[in-house]
Amino acid sequence: MTVLPWGADVSAALDAEVIVPVHPGFNGTPRPEELRTPRGLAELYVQLLDTLGLAGVTVVGNSIGGWIAAEIGALRSSRVSRVVIVDAVGLVVPDHPYADFFSLTPAEVAARSYHDPDRFSVDPSKLPPEVRAAMVGNRAAIGVYGADMSDPTLASRLPSIDLPVLVVWGAADRIGDPEVGKAYAELIPDARLEVISEAGHLPQIEAPSLLTELVGSFADFR
Repeated sequence: MTVLPWGADVSAALDAEVIVPVHPGFNGTPRPEELRTPRGLAELYVQLLDTLGLAGVTVVGNSIGGWIAAEIGALRSSRVSRVVIVDAVGLVVPDHPYADFFSLTPAEVAARSYHDPDRFSVDPSKLPPEVRAAMVGNRAAIGVYGADMSDPTLASRLPSIDLPVLVVWGAADRIGDPEVGKAYAELIPDARLEVISEAGHLPQIEAPSLLTELVGSFADFR
């Protein structure tokens, strides 16, 4: 079983069961007031794995989801066998700050997120009202969970991860640049870094086949 950030459409390609959770507060869902951090979300998802009775889980997360995936690895659940961290935020790397997401327009976010923003950026004004409303709600939830997109204490937890970890980074990521990916890989004992040359912060959108291949090979899905 695996948890993937780019949807159930990859389940056949990987011959794997896929679970795609929605973080509380996203897509119009309620968020308990006490649930305010990626660490808290990680604890919630480990409880979910316990409730579902799953084992041999490969957890994959992108951006703030990559931060959550790292926190899940640090919790050392026996139900998790591997972790894939894709263009994560969270880790403080000197001289490599994250983009100030909340000060950017959607066009500026896209310019920093994609290797080819002209191809993949979306004009929110052309989206249906319900989609725009969900985007506003999601942005507010990110503000609660992510704040400034970093946690100075995260670095102290990464060396405790005792699982194989794959760190995947888009070379054109200007939300969190590739030095952040390098730092993640260096702090986790059994981690390796793969850089995708023609992708930015969202390789599941720009290079889905390559990302799926990397995850499938890493997790040894047949």
